[in-house]
Amino acid sequence: MRRRVLLWFLGAIAVSWLLGWVASQSVTLRLAQSSRPATTILVSAAASLQKALQAIKPAFERSQPNVRVNYNFGSSGALLQQIQQGAPADIFFSAGVPQMDVLEKGDRLLTGTRRNLLGNRLVLVVPRNLAFNLSGFGQLTNSRVKKIVVGEFRSVPAGQYAEQVLTNLGILEQLRPKLVFANSVRAVLAAVARGNADAGVVYASDVKICDRVKAVATAPENLHQPIVYPVAMIKDSKHPDAASAFGSFSRAIALKPSFNSSASKPVETTEEKIKT
Repeated sequence: MRRRVLLWFLGAIAVSWLLGWVASQSVTLRLAQSSRPATTILVSAAASLQKALQAIKPAFERSQPNVRVNYNFGSSGALLQQIQQGAPADIFFSAGVPQMDVLEKGDRLLTGTRRNLLGNRLVLVVPRNLAFNLSGFGQLTNSRVKKIVVGEFRSVPAGQYAEQVLTNLGILEQLRPKLVFANSVRAVLAAVARGNADAGVVYASDVKICDRVKAVATAPENLHQPIVYPVAMIKDSKHPDAASAFGSFSRAIALKPSFNSSASKPVETTEEKIKT
């Protein structure tokens, strides 16, 4: 009887010691992981993605405790030039295909990492307090419309799409004296919001972040090239694993309605008034 009690007691001690050792190893592992210096990746992204990408940052960093994300937002053309000139970047989110094409042709992208993330629509916006009614791109020729702000045709994807729409509508040359050019789609939005222009051309996603403008028409998709946001890793990335993890995470999130509602919103394919 005493022997059984002794064996039971010794067994209990052994189990207790083993559990304690496992627990201590777990704590040691967690401490080792938490003491590891965090890897910081730099994501260069089109300004129209700012709200959506900022929204997913906390969730990604929770899923990858040793990775931190810094953003560099701007026009896709400006970001392209920065990368070409050697500015650091791990991932590039472009608002236009041509900018990504340039990097790919220049062998600046990591092979096999380019993907199309999502799409967007082009809309005509006006100040909410505009004194007269404007409900379509064709009405931009009206004499009451004095100033129209658009993105730079050469460097801002939204501007390039706007140029295509106005050209295909046959009104570009007539409107040239009214056009004012901005260096990003967000600058276009800001100019309209301040009342410095009667109208502007931005993405549908941009309207969601500003209550001082209203979208009055959507450009028919057959009047411009498809609006696609490609994403790819930069070949010279110093943190390819962390960058790949963020790229995969953002693509997975992009499939969820919550991301699409803040980044892009599909609308009808014919020019129409948008209820706001």
